Amino acid sequence: MKIVVGSLAVIVSGFSLLTWWALEWDGVAILETRMADGGVRSTHVWYAEPDGELWVEAGTPENGWYVDVQKDAMISFHTPERSGQYFAEPIAGDDAHQRIRALLREKYGFRDWWIGIIFDTSQSVAVRMVLASADH
Repeated sequence: MKIVVGSLAVIVSGFSLLTWWALEWDGVAILETRMADGGVRSTHVWYAEPDGELWVEAGTPENGWYVDVQKDAMISFHTPERSGQYFAEPIAGDDAHQRIRALLREKYGFRDWWIGIIFDTSQSVAVRMVLASADH
């Protein structure tokens, strides 16, 4: 019984570590949005930068930060290379969904594949970030 419990513990730990690595290791931005109660929500997100634009993905329309931008589109975006204030512009439709999925799949590779096994991204929403001001 100890071997079974120990083996399960190793499997669960490995799964958790791989998932953390896939989500957080590199190429992660911090979005700060204003919640309905006035507080600030900080969320780690993946992002893509095709042709100098900035795009992020809400995994589902129910994501907290995405709900926030429905009321206040201003977002603070932070990476080690880029920080600034942006307006979140959700882009509806299958074309935008397929575009953000392709961009993230290209940038994150295996990590995107792994997360796709765990999370359903079929209802994700593409969000274009429009620069309001920058503090590089």
